[in-house]
Amino acid sequence: MDIQDKAYTSLEYDKILQLLSKHTSFSLSRELALSLRPLNDLDGAIRSQRETTEALRVLQLKPDITIGGARDIRSLVTKASLGGVLDPSELLQISDTIAAANSFSRQLGKVLEDADSFSLLSAQLRHIVDLSDLRKQIDAAIDDQAQVRDSASTTLARIRSQLRSAHDRLMQHLNSLISSSSYRDALQEPIITQRDGRYVVPVRADARHRIPGIVHDVSGSGQTLFVEPLATVDMGNRITELRRQESEEIERILAQLSEAVASVASDIMRTLLALARLDFALAKAKFSQHLHACEPELVSAEYEGDKLFLPDARHPLLGRDVVPITIFLGGDFRVLVITGPNTGGKTVALKTTGLLSLMALSGLHLPTSERARVPVLKYILADIGDEQSIEQSLSTFSSHVINIKKMLEVAGPDTLLLLDELGAGTDPEEGAAIAEAIIDYLLEKRALVVATTHYPEIKVYAQTTPGVTNAAVEFDLETLSPTYRLTIGLPGRSYAIDIAQRLGLPKVVIEAAKSRVSPESRAANDLLEQIEAEKKLADQRLAEAEQIRREAEELRSRAAAELQEAERIREQALEEGYQQALRELEDVRREIDEVRRRLSASQAASKLGEIADALRAVENVERRVRKSTRGSKRPSVIRRLPQVGDSVRIKSFGTEGKVLSISDSTAEVQVGSLRSRVPLSDLEVVGGKQSTETSSQTRTRGVRLNVDVRANISTELDLRGMRAEEALSKLDEYLNDAYIQGIPTARIIHGYGTGALRDAVRSMLQGHPLVSGFRPGGPGEGGDGVTVINLISR
Repeated sequence: MDIQDKAYTSLEYDKILQLLSKHTSFSLSRELALSLRPLNDLDGAIRSQRETTEALRVLQLKPDITIGGARDIRSLVTKASLGGVLDPSELLQISDTIAAANSFSRQLGKVLEDADSFSLLSAQLRHIVDLSDLRKQIDAAIDDQAQVRDSASTTLARIRSQLRSAHDRLMQHLNSLISSSSYRDALQEPIITQRDGRYVVPVRADARHRIPGIVHDVSGSGQTLFVEPLATVDMGNRITELRRQESEEIERILAQLSEAVASVASDIMRTLLALARLDFALAKAKFSQHLHACEPELVSAEYEGDKLFLPDARHPLLGRDVVPITIFLGGDFRVLVITGPNTGGKTVALKTTGLLSLMALSGLHLPTSERARVPVLKYILADIGDEQSIEQSLSTFSSHVINIKKMLEVAGPDTLLLLDELGAGTDPEEGAAIAEAIIDYLLEKRALVVATTHYPEIKVYAQTTPGVTNAAVEFDLETLSPTYRLTIGLPGRSYAIDIAQRLGLPKVVIEAAKSRVSPESRAANDLLEQIEAEKKLADQRLAEAEQIRREAEELRSRAAAELQEAERIREQALEEGYQQALRELEDVRREIDEVRRRLSASQAASKLGEIADALRAVENVERRVRKSTRGSKRPSVIRRLPQVGDSVRIKSFGTEGKVLSISDSTAEVQVGSLRSRVPLSDLEVVGGKQSTETSSQTRTRGVRLNVDVRANISTELDLRGMRAEEALSKLDEYLNDAYIQGIPTARIIHGYGTGALRDAVRSMLQGHPLVSGFRPGGPGEGGDGVTVINLISR
């Protein structure tokens, strides 16, 4: 076993493939799953990830898509190609597989109508050949019970017709014989049976002479003879001849169909391979759903920065309850040294790093809280566990050294090395020295390294060596159990004496042990304990501050929503009053016109001045109504994010100002001679600069609004793989565009993951001025990995 295969075993990559294979639908795609290996070229690895993402979108659009009914018929096609004759059941398998391929192609084709969005799956789909003609030939000759139909050929139909007639005549003659009173006492029982394909009757041995014929069998007791009466021998011969002809015709038909299979063997094989690859892609997508995973970003080994970044990563074999860890590597440091107590999770962190890197390069999505980043590596190698060998007389230390020697031979910038208990199994001082020398060598080779150790010397080395940093797994002294949390930047401290004291070791022994610890080690442990306490306090205060911030934001959103509702009611009341006044004035105008119409000519002449005065009075009142009503309205709101130069209203104060600058989630607004920094969520645009983009003017209640227009806004926004801040920015921009386009409802795809992105999205939607409501996706809509929103109408 070479060192890469040994790493696959150590990291349990084969167990991942076993889980993946359970999501396949037939043996050929199962073979692809079990033979999956990481790719070490960037383009190929990215293509494999994109394929999984495309398949995941297919499942979201059509969760029940399947290739059910397909079989691995490669051996049957090969048999036909070599001149073999397929039996009816084998031909039926080929027909069923063609039917499954056609059905799957139609289903997938409807989903992949937008070929640009599914370019990889569309390319595979084009390899499925329409073999309907072959299927029709097979189905015309073979029925669902794998029997050759009478209609398979005119010759077979004629032979079987003659065979049925001959059989009926024979049965009629034999039935007449066994029901005849002349032969009743000569028969053992009045039945017709078969022996060697010939129809016979059971005759008593002592009455053999009564029914002349051919004896085909004798019962075990010798008391019964199975006789074919002479009168039916010719009829039996005729049936035997017709059966021979039937068999020859069936053999000819099957040979003809087998030749038809052989003639399109390459098309069948191409279709099978395409089906397997598409089913394999869907299996990767189903595995992604099972893990609540997301697509990682793949980068080259020369990427500047943290080329390996696994945020809130979960080991895929440990279930959903595993404590997630965040690991990053390759930016400020290339070597990460993890320390801490036994069973604290050091080896799990090591395996998680290696296994997720293998999965990413294999085209599998990763169980992380947001989009991970993984470099394309030539080697991902691991030295994990106790591999002492009695047969080879190797100690634990020797086996580790041999493994590491092989790893050092191939180490380079495109290599990730995972070293468990580096330098262990020998004298601690010498083991620590060897460990430091190995890390120095790997730093020169610019390899990525994650190592675990118990040696305090290596903690100091990692803290003082450029390119190397410490990480610690936490331990809870109250419960005497690890928390499995990983903290990068701090070395882990030893808890041996603390644990021994908590477990009741005599005080005198504990004090003696403490006295034997060097002052430097005690001081270092005290410092680490102080740092841990301060960090825990800082984390607690940060959590409290975050809770306060969330509550404040909720209150602000609620107040803004109530203010917006009050303003809506006020404007609605104004509008209703305005329209009511206009209707009443119009009624008055109509009444005046009616009075004028009814007056006689002489009366009209005398009343003309009064009528004109009344009309002028109505018009004056109408002008005053229009002026006062419009003048009481606030400037219309432009529903989009503020931009520099916009006129905006600060919703919490009701004052208006101008945006001077924007930074992150706040804007600097000038109100009169004062400048203030205000959250973007507390601003609404009430007028502003002319957009440089294409704009259209929308008339609303007599006011012309300039609004940005972006053509072809989709009813779906995919945020998977984005960080929360980036996703929320994209979502806010999308809501603005969708509102302007008049889209009533849309799907926001955030995936499952750990739920962090989903919660952030829904928190933002809660109380958003452009959103009238939202809900989780239902069956067929993506489930809880999707949020369906309703936007307010324009």
